Amino acid sequence: MTKRVVTPAVRTVPTPAAGRGGQTVIAPALGPRYADPIDPDDGEGLFSDAFPTRELPPASAFPGQDPHALGGARDNILEVAIGREVRSFRNKLGITVADLAAATGLSLGMLSKIENGVTSPSLTTLQTLSRALGVPVTAFFRRFEERREAVFVKAGEGLLIERRGTRAGHQYRLLGHNAGNTGRVVVEPYVITLTEESDVFPLFQHSGLEFIYMLEGEVIYRHADKLYHLTPGDSLFFDADAPHGPDEMRQLPIRFLSIISYAKDEV
Repeated sequence: MTKRVVTPAVRTVPTPAAGRGGQTVIAPALGPRYADPIDPDDGEGLFSDAFPTRELPPASAFPGQDPHALGGARDNILEVAIGREVRSFRNKLGITVADLAAATGLSLGMLSKIENGVTSPSLTTLQTLSRALGVPVTAFFRRFEERREAVFVKAGEGLLIERRGTRAGHQYRLLGHNAGNTGRVVVEPYVITLTEESDVFPLFQHSGLEFIYMLEGEVIYRHADKLYHLTPGDSLFFDADAPHGPDEMRQLPIRFLSIISYAKDEV
């Protein structure tokens, strides 16, 4: 049995002989490259034989570690999309990587690389994973094949819609909507305009969160029991369940960007 040594400064990488009375190689925990062991039993020969060494992706490639990470670009990488689906299906079953390794016969190292999107699993490996996770092979490509759409709105052409504040003279111009997507969160961006015909109305209440960014004018905006003096460039982010809205309009016209988000099941 291969012994693994875990310290803050090193990680262990099994060699092809590991698990068959072989040795364990200690490699630096962080580095630009790593050796990709070729195991004839792990189903990776299609790619590993041709590319025995791979580049590690930069730390910025992992969303959550770098606020400037290009997560959307990585979603278009097939390996990353497959890895995320494998991890998602495994988590839904409530099993660990070790459990999945035992069920598939794949090594922990190989499964880790697959889930992190740093290796290209062969079709044989994908079939093995699909049987163990109880999903079709095509399920692993779902995120990669998912259509990514954008909504483009020319200046002044957003859709005017009726909301609760419309009766008080508040003009709501919808700039986009994602309710038709498969995500669990609905996001509604608006440009709201207040004029001489608008009334103060600090009693809006709705589910979710709201972000306001002032574009023009000056307003005293109420949220719960607090007042905020907003001028161009100021922003306010709050829980929309509490009463909120313009309490005093200081300088007209007033325009601000309002982004409302809420769970889809709250629609």
